[in-house]
Amino acid sequence: MSYLLRVQLPDRPGSLGALAVALGSVGADILSLDVVERGADFAIDDLVVDVEPGKLPDTLITAAEALDGVTVDSIRPYAGMLDTHRELELIDQVATARDGRLQILADGAPRVLRVGWATVIAVGPNGPYRVAGSPGAPETHALNLPWMPLEKPQLLDHEAGWVPAVWRQMDTTLAAAPLGSPTRVLMLGRPGGPEFRPSEVARLGYLAGIIGTVLG
Repeated sequence: MSYLLRVQLPDRPGSLGALAVALGSVGADILSLDVVERGADFAIDDLVVDVEPGKLPDTLITAAEALDGVTVDSIRPYAGMLDTHRELELIDQVATARDGRLQILADGAPRVLRVGWATVIAVGPNGPYRVAGSPGAPETHALNLPWMPLEKPQLLDHEAGWVPAVWRQMDTTLAAAPLGSPTRVLMLGRPGGPEFRPSEVARLGYLAGIIGTVLG
């Protein structure tokens, strides 16, 4: 069983090593690490860890937070592929596809950006509508999107009135970025959090900007 942990830890030599030892003491192996954000004295990392079947995720949290200055922001099961060129592979898949490119983008974005689901939304004569959605995208659609058209990538208020009630009940954090045009966007949802960090919103913007150019 693999889990994705988002941890905040002191940005000082030895912190990550101490965390690896602590997780190893409860039978967890770190499979990959992505730096999400760095501040003046802290780092936020995403770690994919492998544990023995039947091992409770609470043991990972307890082991990590026993270290001084370490906080687990979130933990959730992880079944994605481990690779270091996720964005490049998705861009290549979209660029070389003959058709269905927006669906390929929606399907691939959750793995690349480590979220629960993704949708591509456009504005038509009757208002916003869903163009494509990943397999995990909610069946309940947002019918009113007051933030569209969207000029730049941004974190969305997931408690606003336009957010469907079922999304709010699942505490789904949201972010979006223009996809080649302010009237076409890539929106991401992360049920149960954690909140999108500024660096993640920027990463979404870069990816959407490149793919928007590819789509033309």
